[in-house]
Amino acid sequence: MTRSVHGPVGDGSQIAAYAWLSRVFEPGHPALWAYIEQYGAVEVATQIRHDDAPQVLTRAAGCRAQVDQAMTDLEQSAVQGIRLVTPTSDEWPVAAVRTMARAAAAGGERVVPPLALWVKGESLADLLPRAVAIVGARAASAYGAYVAREIAGGCAYRGYTIISGGAFGIDHAAHSAAIAAQGGAIAVLAGGIDQLYPRANAALLRQVGQHGALVSEFPLGSENFKHRFLIRNRLVAGLALGTVVVEAGVRSGARATAARCRDLGLPLMAVPGPVTSASSTGCLELLREEGTIAVGTAAHVLEAIGMIGNDLATPRRGPANPTDALDPQKARILDAVPLRGGRTIEEIAVAAAAEIPMTLATLTELELRGFVDCSLGVWRRRTASK
Repeated sequence: MTRSVHGPVGDGSQIAAYAWLSRVFEPGHPALWAYIEQYGAVEVATQIRHDDAPQVLTRAAGCRAQVDQAMTDLEQSAVQGIRLVTPTSDEWPVAAVRTMARAAAAGGERVVPPLALWVKGESLADLLPRAVAIVGARAASAYGAYVAREIAGGCAYRGYTIISGGAFGIDHAAHSAAIAAQGGAIAVLAGGIDQLYPRANAALLRQVGQHGALVSEFPLGSENFKHRFLIRNRLVAGLALGTVVVEAGVRSGARATAARCRDLGLPLMAVPGPVTSASSTGCLELLREEGTIAVGTAAHVLEAIGMIGNDLATPRRGPANPTDALDPQKARILDAVPLRGGRTIEEIAVAAAAEIPMTLATLTELELRGFVDCSLGVWRRRTASK
């Protein structure tokens, strides 16, 4: 059963410590994460409050450490249906955090796991086991928006949660398609959940909260500062099984999310686009890098991130041709029969490099199957067998 915050849950001092730390520090702080891993949130919060923590942490906390509104944050969040999910919560994304922790321990300073997550909506335990991130340009082209909708809708229909950032363009298309397909959606925000941004997308983001979840590392009232979007991008990539970049400029937030996906060793996918389109230059560069998977449909995406044997994409084939089943020798003899004019058996045998008895037997079979005709000893191919 998912825990929700209607006051302290479990160890009240622990959840209050995480709430306090989420307001005092910017997310993704490598030293703080490592220190909490060693001593625990309550002990670290106590040390910082009393100026007993390492200087790198006390300096980072600065004057924020003097303000303690953890319980107020928890209570006001509960009123708005927002809960604080911590490592002791039933819905903590253990698998995703483990992947991020492994990458961070190996030196990935930009993929540090979250300390805690403010969440509004469904349980992350239900949404995250099968989730894919879809990101891209805010100024998306009609082509990009269409592809994003097709991929997001197809993945959502097959039971996958769509993770994105709630922005204009590709994010909007992906979230909208997931909701339309009655699938799960997660919007990872760069500010407090009460500070929906961009405001023009507020109605869509509220729908995401109803059909999936709004997720943030920032407590109520936190503003959407520019640097926080880059911090947020690591979480978009980290919570998913893989990331799809539909459209992106050479320098863009989508490219930053792609870089975090690569840092985490997760499948990175990109949609090919017109080489003349500025919106697709970032995807072209990604596809030129080793390991990026080219995708164009939901089936391609699920093949890259899905369960082995269950989510293979069906190869696309051209229309079936009646002559496809012919063995190579019979196909060669048929190729030697002209559409116009005609050839004798001897001429066909020479053209096909086949013996006359074999040529005659094959032509007789092909005639019975409707591929060729014979008139006065001259053979020609039927038009339908082209």
